[in-house]
Amino acid sequence: MKQILIFGGTGFIGCSLAKHLAQNNFTPILIGRNKPTKDLGFKFCQWDANSVGEWIDLFENSFAVVNLAGKSVDCIKTPDNCDLILKSRVDSTKAIGKAFSKTNKYPRIWVQMSTAHIYGDPPFEIHSEESSTGYGLAPTVGKAWEETFQKNKPNDVKGVILRTSFVIGKNGGALTSLKRIVNLGLGGTVGTGKQGMSWIHEFDMNEIIHQAIINPTYEGIIVASSPNPVSNKAFMKSLRRKMKFPFGIPAPEFITRIGAKLIFRTDPELAIYGRYVKSKKLELLGYEFKFPALDDALEDLLS
Repeated sequence: MKQILIFGGTGFIGCSLAKHLAQNNFTPILIGRNKPTKDLGFKFCQWDANSVGEWIDLFENSFAVVNLAGKSVDCIKTPDNCDLILKSRVDSTKAIGKAFSKTNKYPRIWVQMSTAHIYGDPPFEIHSEESSTGYGLAPTVGKAWEETFQKNKPNDVKGVILRTSFVIGKNGGALTSLKRIVNLGLGGTVGTGKQGMSWIHEFDMNEIIHQAIINPTYEGIIVASSPNPVSNKAFMKSLRRKMKFPFGIPAPEFITRIGAKLIFRTDPELAIYGRYVKSKKLELLGYEFKFPALDDALEDLLS
């Protein structure tokens, strides 16, 4: 069973991915900053996400590296948090790159997380791999993240960059917060409701990473998102219906800005703004989504 190193592996996406890879005859090893408080069912190795440590010994017998490491953007964007969001992604990617340079025998595949927020917050147009990037904190972070990866990846290693939309899953991610909002009766339209909500079911996220590992045609930049992005208004309506919640109080922009910081302790712009993205590359590669439609995805996750 081929060994896969998952950096940032103790979070929601990392644990979900590890289970998926194990079901496909791989041996995942989770690498994280803090030792889990409970047994996650997989071997764990600690790192500081900043420098090369004992974990470099795992490179010799590993088939691929998956890097998911980075501070969550689900926070208030103080100057300190903005700095950590950027540095946690850049520094961890540099550390993995240093490990490649210090090892004679290393994995030949590196799958690197990035963000669909790299396109900024355009109002209506759908963005793909061919689109230009945007302006602001998230695009700046995304571009620095990807540039660091490109500079540190050895030439003989296949690299895949996944520009990921928000991942919805049963045990974490954006859906957990959205369910809480709906249960409080606040799951109505946010702001204008026209902002894009590009999403992906955790199964498809995991399977795209799996294909990036096993399929030689998966290479370069790939948008990891459902082929059917929806507006905020449509997403919240579908979520309320699946949760059998009869109403959702709309939240004007000024109310969202106050409530997000005071109640949910997060950045209000995560809800106020958005983007529509869709992968042309996955379509060309012939990837078939198990959950291309939002209603089906929510039905599966909420059942």
